[in-house]
Amino acid sequence: MIDMDDLLSIAGKSYHSRLLVGTGKYRDFAETRAAVEVSGAQIVTVAIRRTNIGQHPNEPNLLDVLPPEKFTLLPNTAGCYTAMDAVRTLRLARELLDGHSLVKLEVLGDQQTLFPDVVATLEAAKLLVKEDFQVMVYTSDDPIVARQLEDIGCVAIMPLASLIGSGMGILNPWNLQIIIENAHVPVLVDAGVGTASDATIAMELGCDGVLMNSAIAGARNPTLMAQAMRKAVEAGREAYLAGRMPRKTYQASPSSPTEGMLDTLEIPIIK
Repeated sequence: MIDMDDLLSIAGKSYHSRLLVGTGKYRDFAETRAAVEVSGAQIVTVAIRRTNIGQHPNEPNLLDVLPPEKFTLLPNTAGCYTAMDAVRTLRLARELLDGHSLVKLEVLGDQQTLFPDVVATLEAAKLLVKEDFQVMVYTSDDPIVARQLEDIGCVAIMPLASLIGSGMGILNPWNLQIIIENAHVPVLVDAGVGTASDATIAMELGCDGVLMNSAIAGARNPTLMAQAMRKAVEAGREAYLAGRMPRKTYQASPSSPTEGMLDTLEIPIIK
């Protein structure tokens, strides 16, 4: 059973769930709500350019199914390819959400891979931090860039596991490990998770959390996958806290003691 005192802390606020989920790619808002509820997530991302949170008064509003008083909304800049586009998008989000300052920054490099443009990301992060945004930032798995983003003042670093929407899982655990070991802010894997085992591996590496959207929304049964992801994140966190046994190459060690086994005892021969 997960320790209720083992909380994820971001920008001075604590959360029981270490699973963050997106709200895009579902069939409708009803499916979105069902999957989010089952996931247990307390932080949900919202793509301001693609989702109505009040900017279109005559259209269905996501806030009607995921109310801000129940969930921490995390406006993101999905679809932005320049630093200024990202900054303008988050300024709009703050206006729509009555001064909300916790945001997720992502500035993409190209439409084919959706790989982050780290130079533009650094530029946007500097501007947003100066404007008192609390910036959680999507980036590559480059440890140097991660350190630079933390130095700028980002409240969480979110390196990719693999390309957005690819479902390829964690392709470079070694870089993630370096980022985790050197960060002084939460590190959350963002992008590339495809199934529950990917989320577990991320947590076993020591990540503070995992953010996903496509892995749940793109499953045949999104609500069932959301439930699996919830368990996977919890299991991975518990395994990390427990500490795995050492790997022993070519050195077997039996699970049960060998002392006292019948074939090691001197059994008298009865004649």
